[in-house]
Amino acid sequence: MAKYDLTPTLCQYLDRHLVFPLLEFLSVKELYDEKDMLKGKLLLLSNTNMVDFAMDVHKNLYPDQRDPANLREKRQEVVGKLKSLQAETDIITKIFEEPEVQRQIQSSRDGRQLFDFLHREYGFKQEMLDTLYKYAKFQYECGNYSGTAEYLYFVRVLLPPSDPNYMNACWGKLASEILMQSWDVALEDLNKVREIIDANQFPNAIVGLQQRTWLIHWSLFVFFNHAKGRDLIIDMFLYQNLYLNAIQTMCPHILRYLTTAVITNKGRRQKVLKDLVKIIQQESYTYKDPITEFVMCLYVKFDFDRAQQKLRECEVVLQNDFFLVACLEDFIENARLLIFETFCRIHECISITMLAEKLNMTPDDAERWIVNLIRNARLDAKIDSKLGHVVMGTQAVSPYQQVIEKTKNLAFRSQVLALTVEKKTGGGVTRQDNQWGGQE
Repeated sequence: MAKYDLTPTLCQYLDRHLVFPLLEFLSVKELYDEKDMLKGKLLLLSNTNMVDFAMDVHKNLYPDQRDPANLREKRQEVVGKLKSLQAETDIITKIFEEPEVQRQIQSSRDGRQLFDFLHREYGFKQEMLDTLYKYAKFQYECGNYSGTAEYLYFVRVLLPPSDPNYMNACWGKLASEILMQSWDVALEDLNKVREIIDANQFPNAIVGLQQRTWLIHWSLFVFFNHAKGRDLIIDMFLYQNLYLNAIQTMCPHILRYLTTAVITNKGRRQKVLKDLVKIIQQESYTYKDPITEFVMCLYVKFDFDRAQQKLRECEVVLQNDFFLVACLEDFIENARLLIFETFCRIHECISITMLAEKLNMTPDDAERWIVNLIRNARLDAKIDSKLGHVVMGTQAVSPYQQVIEKTKNLAFRSQVLALTVEKKTGGGVTRQDNQWGGQE
């Protein structure tokens, strides 16, 4: 269902190397003509050093043609440049392999002191650090992400935050860990980049907005693969004002991913749904898709038939979304539960047949599903099998519990406000150059 495909929109905020997994996914899903996909990959590869990959794509696209002369020439250039950089960095990598240097790197918290130690004991110079950065960047363009991550780790440790390459090194390290699918390390790098952005005093608001918009899109790789991702995406996108403002201003399409994270988050869903619904309502004039419309139908319009229709469309959207395809079964299960819970708040006695229609299930499947909910203590209800009814129990919330919940919410909002004020009034590092690899 190509009309709901967000890949062209998302790619505007991603490094070109991060786009390749999305294109491979689309090729498998066959949403677009395969020749067009191959041409897109070839164009994307033209500004990288992954020449062998480009040759393979060209061969698939034009099986009757030889490899183009420009690709053969570029391959020779890349190999020659790689050998030259390897020779330049050989002495540097040998220094970092020294056991004493490894111990110092692990124990040192001050990059300047570490640099002075290397300079004093091994004759390390600033030019060596610049060479190592260039080599890491070249390795990245060749598709050697493990080597890139290793070298950029050293660069990031030794460079002061005021150095123009410091921010680029942080972005490059994050991209490399994402592409290697090292999600725990990628989360650490994501938080590092976020700290730098949030502490930075940018010359104008637009630059900060762009940086946060890029980070929001890059974070999708981490949040939808890390075990804690569905909690973290809610904390960052919904309850951090700077990032929520970036979503509302620059990329309301991110609401698709935030909504999915909320619906599939069983532990926090009920507490955050009200805030999510408010945001979806505000942005409905700029962005909507079956996932956000499902929430609107269920919690704003209370149109259960329309919600069920949107749920069927959601299934198609999730099947064809790179980040959400793994959430499909979880989303459908939880969305059905939301329909059921909302319907139950309105009715005390419900026909199982009618409920089955609302949930797009057979009456037998619906009855078994409800029985499992009751057994797992997720539903206060009884089933009258003779009449084919579900009789709901009382679910009144005590006034004390209501006060407690409101107080918790107020305390959380006060904390967020205090942190925002502190960041705006506190000092920050100097603005860095554009992020790793540039944005096309």
